[in-house]
Amino acid sequence: MIFVWLSVLCSVLVSVLLKLARRLDVDVGQAIAWNYVVAGVLTALVLQPPLAGLRAPGAPWLALAGLGLLLPTIFLALGASVRHAGIVRSDAAQRLSLLISLLAAFVLFGERLTALKLAGIVLGLLALLCMIWRTGAAARSDGVAAWLYPLLVFAGFGTIDILFKRVALAGVPLGASLQAMFALALPLAFALPLWRHLRGRVRFNGRSALGGIALGLANFGNILFYLRGHRALPQHPALVFASMNIGVVALGALVGLLLFRERLSRLNLGGVLLALLAIGVIAWG
Repeated sequence: MIFVWLSVLCSVLVSVLLKLARRLDVDVGQAIAWNYVVAGVLTALVLQPPLAGLRAPGAPWLALAGLGLLLPTIFLALGASVRHAGIVRSDAAQRLSLLISLLAAFVLFGERLTALKLAGIVLGLLALLCMIWRTGAAARSDGVAAWLYPLLVFAGFGTIDILFKRVALAGVPLGASLQAMFALALPLAFALPLWRHLRGRVRFNGRSALGGIALGLANFGNILFYLRGHRALPQHPALVFASMNIGVVALGALVGLLLFRERLSRLNLGGVLLALLAIGVIAWG
């Protein structure tokens, strides 16, 4: 289980780095761009994926292009969500995005809907509603961004999961698909900060590049250790899945509440607990 816990740590570390970006004078857009350079290089060096599947006639380039487009944009949405809504709700929304891929499995890929999985979906949707719900002074101070960006994270990562499923069904190995999508994400990831630079809104700097290197290491570490976790426990995929997702929500909640003193209502905290329960029910089902 050590690999799963390391993956959890790396996943939450990504959110922490995004949370600290402004305090450390790191431009999030530049950091995300450099992150894909680091992740792409590490994928080639560590995973050494065979790329033959990408040259096959039926290679799913449309789905891969969609991943290349979505990854940097949703990463930016995650950064905005962490800034406006906090680590607790952002990490939970990201992990609850599995509800979208689960629904797609029933609608698009012919998977059988069980009572437990249906209960998990209902609990997950209730959890999401509880986490983004803001009332009174909190709603006025946080504004639309506090619920809009977590919803974008939820929808975006769910769509990414569906596209990953499409790529996997086409027979492309995970390492090769990662290599392709990191390469495809690079032009857009650099185009956004370059456009802002040309308009005089931001300057490229070494601090943001260093932040991107740290972000890339954490991002790749999350992927690598999750794969290692599945490889170390091949007979227990549900255990790895549940431990990863529940671990990220739980650790993200602890870090957000204790380290960054994030403000959550009782309803928001109830949503986090419902998210943990939903993930457990889905994994068990």
